[in-house]
Amino acid sequence: MTYYRGVSMRIIVVILACLHILDVSAQQVADPGFPSNGRGAPLVPAIPGSQRTPAELLEAYPPAELENYPEQYWMVGPFRIGTLGAGGVGMGMIHATALDGSVPEGIEPLPVDLFTSNDFYADRELWSDPRYFRCNSSEAIQAQWSGLLIGDDPPASAAWGYCDRDYPRAAMVSPYSFANAMDHYNVLMEEAKYRGGPTQHTYATVPSDWNGRYVWPRGQNWYAELFWSQVPTVLSLMTEEYQTRFVQEAYHHGNTNVAQWPAQFCWPEGFMRRFHYHGVTNQPHQVLVTPELVQLLAGDANNFITNIHVGREFNMEGLVPRLGADVPQWYGETIGFWDEEVLITWTSNIQGWKVHGGMEFSSKLQVIEIYTANRNPEGEIYGLNHEAVFYDPEALVEPIRIVRNLEKQSSLLEGAPYQFIECVQSIFNLEGQPTPAAPGETINVVVPDIYGRPWAENWKRFHEQEMKKPDEEEDIFSFE
Repeated sequence: MTYYRGVSMRIIVVILACLHILDVSAQQVADPGFPSNGRGAPLVPAIPGSQRTPAELLEAYPPAELENYPEQYWMVGPFRIGTLGAGGVGMGMIHATALDGSVPEGIEPLPVDLFTSNDFYADRELWSDPRYFRCNSSEAIQAQWSGLLIGDDPPASAAWGYCDRDYPRAAMVSPYSFANAMDHYNVLMEEAKYRGGPTQHTYATVPSDWNGRYVWPRGQNWYAELFWSQVPTVLSLMTEEYQTRFVQEAYHHGNTNVAQWPAQFCWPEGFMRRFHYHGVTNQPHQVLVTPELVQLLAGDANNFITNIHVGREFNMEGLVPRLGADVPQWYGETIGFWDEEVLITWTSNIQGWKVHGGMEFSSKLQVIEIYTANRNPEGEIYGLNHEAVFYDPEALVEPIRIVRNLEKQSSLLEGAPYQFIECVQSIFNLEGQPTPAAPGETINVVVPDIYGRPWAENWKRFHEQEMKKPDEEEDIFSFE
């Protein structure tokens, strides 16, 4: 069932136009051109998208109905689509199965769910049931309040999503057999050596036409906003502790309405935020290629920088492989090599952090990334296919994979230069609530421990006083 409120005919026409423009054949993994054990495995199902998206559609909130795409994989919802309001949330057509506290036809609600519970810790045995989250995606949970879907008696009147939709777990996990990033990287290196590599580029041979500015369309992959997935499916990727952290965040988005987004407080964004749509879309990625160093710059509320040190090797004496001091870095440290025109990288020494609305990750996270040029028949580059595999034995029960296509918008000689962002804090946690403070105003602020999950400490101190998190939780349910 879909509800409509405040929808103009113009909005409907725009949505229908988007459906016809959408190229559902895209979002595939780049074919290496030879049998590989570590890259190019097919992505099934591939989320529809375009490798060359019209500029006016880059920010479009993806429609629920995608031509020639099975309905079971449509957006989980609930959500609004059409005219964009605050935070990029659609303010027109509502896609939901039930609103204002009602229950979808044919669905038996649970006795308690995320929006009625007083203690989500006590509900752990219900987390594997999509009904506990009212069949909301995690994106939809955090948009319940800002998207005006929460109803007249919040949070109990929150809207329901579509319980029969979900992106399959098998398309999220890595298709490769490696237990860690080192083994994955070494196999890719051996494949390159077998074919005469790794390629030692000079300034005369390095693919300098990679230099430029790149964007990627909203909704292009499963991870970017997690709005294709039921929450229990995402939870099934995580270890028990990180399941708890994920549900804790969902609860304080959907129930208490106390979001703790790092950019609100000028906290670091963290490594995984550059794979989240809203972290890197207000200006293009800037890619700069040299034979010894490839640099990626991106930024929205904060800056993201990846320096790929071509040809270097990690120091293996420490907690994790590293280049510099044995201290985690916010965006890690990255080495790489060229296999002809394909750039293969390994990032390690990453500071554990979070992505709001998404999964937390630990300081054991390591990532293998493969960048392949997308070229037209004339050989002109129009984008980069980006395949990334994530290894985090503390947070993940098995490695996961994200595939996306970065679309080239211009060379470095065109367009506005990269704007380095300085974050000036104007919102502070006052008595547990994110609160704006004006210049000259005197406020009483508890200085957070940045390395101690400051978001969770705020929730526990002010919003979980009556909850009882077990010191040692038994594994009382499984997603297997």
